[in-house]
Amino acid sequence: MTQAISLIGLGKLGCPMVACFASKGFRVIGVDADARKVEAINRGEAPVFEPFLKETLQRSQGRLTATQDIAGAVSESNVTFLVVATPTEPGGGFSLRYLLPACQEIGRTLRNKPGFHLVVVTSTVLPGSTGGAVKSTLEEASGKRAGVDFGLCYNPEFIALGSVVRDFLNPDFLLIGESDARSGEILEAIYGKVCDNRPRVAHMNFVNAEITKLAVNTYVTTKISFANMLARICERLPEASVDEVTSALGLDSRIGLKYLKGAVSYGGPCFPRDNLALTALARQLGAPADIAVATDQFNRAQIQWLADLVQSNLPQRGVAGILGLTYKPNTDVVEEAAGFLLAQELAGRGVEVIVHDPAGAANAAASLQNSAKFASTAKECIGKSDIVVVATPWQEFRTIAPEYWGRAASPRTVIDCWRILENLKDSSGVRYISLGSGNAFQRQSSATMGTSFP
Repeated sequence: MTQAISLIGLGKLGCPMVACFASKGFRVIGVDADARKVEAINRGEAPVFEPFLKETLQRSQGRLTATQDIAGAVSESNVTFLVVATPTEPGGGFSLRYLLPACQEIGRTLRNKPGFHLVVVTSTVLPGSTGGAVKSTLEEASGKRAGVDFGLCYNPEFIALGSVVRDFLNPDFLLIGESDARSGEILEAIYGKVCDNRPRVAHMNFVNAEITKLAVNTYVTTKISFANMLARICERLPEASVDEVTSALGLDSRIGLKYLKGAVSYGGPCFPRDNLALTALARQLGAPADIAVATDQFNRAQIQWLADLVQSNLPQRGVAGILGLTYKPNTDVVEEAAGFLLAQELAGRGVEVIVHDPAGAANAAASLQNSAKFASTAKECIGKSDIVVVATPWQEFRTIAPEYWGRAASPRTVIDCWRILENLKDSSGVRYISLGSGNAFQRQSSATMGTSFP
């Protein structure tokens, strides 16, 4: 059989993955229970929002198809990637309620399928899951042995929404937890044909790979929070600049510049939940996880602090505008995003809120429709606000001319969380607050809030 890949789960990660595999010459079969995603793929259309996905799909040149039939896809392929959702449970762990049924179906198909088939778990799971429930489910359903009759790998991705295609094709490193050396070598060879760079590869057992996945993201959240802590310090010191501090800090090879940008809270579908999962794991094992706990507490306190800052500068019965509801630019994901959480917090305090985001408004509407007004453009949001918070550094916001931000009657306050609008410093009709930068106005505003951090 010509080498072919099946992939189960055509979501924010799975859909770009199948497009990338197919664009690099593999025959690929995508599988999803959602008929709309399957139909979109088969029409050559992108079923999810992601930059460069449409162009990558176009390069698949007929090598990519999609179906709702797991058994058929597994039968016609040599390697199956599992990229299904593993939702966070109340205790902080990950549910396998979607993963294990898919494993059962794969196992049943493998029972009568000749040859060596590789199963790759890309979904994030708690340590012990791949070698435990996943492996036993596959073996029981197939009547075969992992590492002997079929291969099993744990291979999570370290990519960010908004740059999935670029990150998948140019990973910093590949993490492969493997049932046996043969399985790891097969998977590494696939990436050798897919990656545009030559990433280093870490081969290890399942549990070490599972711990590493959580550890990487938790470490990054700690680094982000450290930069945000520095920003809060710089705001209280004359002439201080968090950008100058972190730029120098990142020159140290032990630290590095990535994710060292002082601003506000981190968000998205991975960072917060992986941090909580590592904490939950440590708690179950009776091990300390104080750093991860403090990182999460500090991160959540940032929203309270920012809401206090807004209220301390908002006139009576004033309107607060928020530009940016997604957790980063170039994605429509609002999960745990600073602007989205700030809108909820301010609305809960009785503040009138108006919001705008270039891509995330529809996803935010279900939660905010009764507590915030939605502006169709950034300029409309600015014009109807007494104070504007730039919560996400979308390029669209950078290009708005200074005259749209100011007003003659009374200055409009602009809180720039990412320091992308420094041209407003001397603009008429604007009171500009640049987070992470020290000046007398910000020291006075911060001092009056009385917010303490854990």
